[in-house]
Amino acid sequence: MERAGLNGKRAAKILGWSESKVSRLLTGQLSLPEMDIVAFLAVCMVIGEERDRLLRLAREQNTPGWLQQHGSKIPEQLKTLVDHESKAVEIQDFQALVVNGLLQTGDYARALLERSGTVPPEEVQDRVAARLARRNLFSRPRRPQCTFYLHEFVLRLPVGGREVMSEQLHELLRMGVRSYINIRVIPAAFGAHAGTAGSCSLMEFSEFKPVVYAEEETVGHFLEEPEEIASYRRIFAALADCALDERQSRDLIAALAVELYGGT
Repeated sequence: MERAGLNGKRAAKILGWSESKVSRLLTGQLSLPEMDIVAFLAVCMVIGEERDRLLRLAREQNTPGWLQQHGSKIPEQLKTLVDHESKAVEIQDFQALVVNGLLQTGDYARALLERSGTVPPEEVQDRVAARLARRNLFSRPRRPQCTFYLHEFVLRLPVGGREVMSEQLHELLRMGVRSYINIRVIPAAFGAHAGTAGSCSLMEFSEFKPVVYAEEETVGHFLEEPEEIASYRRIFAALADCALDERQSRDLIAALAVELYGGT
């Protein structure tokens, strides 16, 4: 509207709408049918790719999302993380102890939640379903490019037993062949590394500033200050230097699947 030299009163007059309708639209209190959105974009002289992008967003607004389906009993910080993941164009993630939630199988997720000590038994199945639903991120047309760094200990920790771990490691191999997913393992033999402070994710966006999600034992923090982002960029650069490449990582995952969990 600013670029088109319009205010709410002028836009309302051109469109034949009431000023209150335009006001409620601009404050997020009103959802419009697509034809009204097309008309509004036209008077604002929005054309081309930007028009198409905004129309896609409008069409998606009534599609039940992860938060609508699973948010009622999910911790607030996880809701925020999922919202960030859904908007990211690139995700770098490091996990020191367990497989990232976006790569977990249902049985692996269930075993973790049952042993968590904080999730009521009656909520476990709903939490598993919510965790698996996060993977819908990968089926979207505009999915992010993801690099997952896993410490070798993640592959060796027997979550749920041999059969569960065998399936989980094979799932990593299946996911790792996708063009938008890179899985890289930090070998235990490397010793101390840049991720020893704990698990973290660096999320990049096309229209917003980067955000880091850093996990501690009982809480996660969202960090946005430039110096914080710069520190985590250095951490992920260091992790990239010490991690096995994708082929070597696949070889190690496959070897451990046979060595530790074979014969199931």
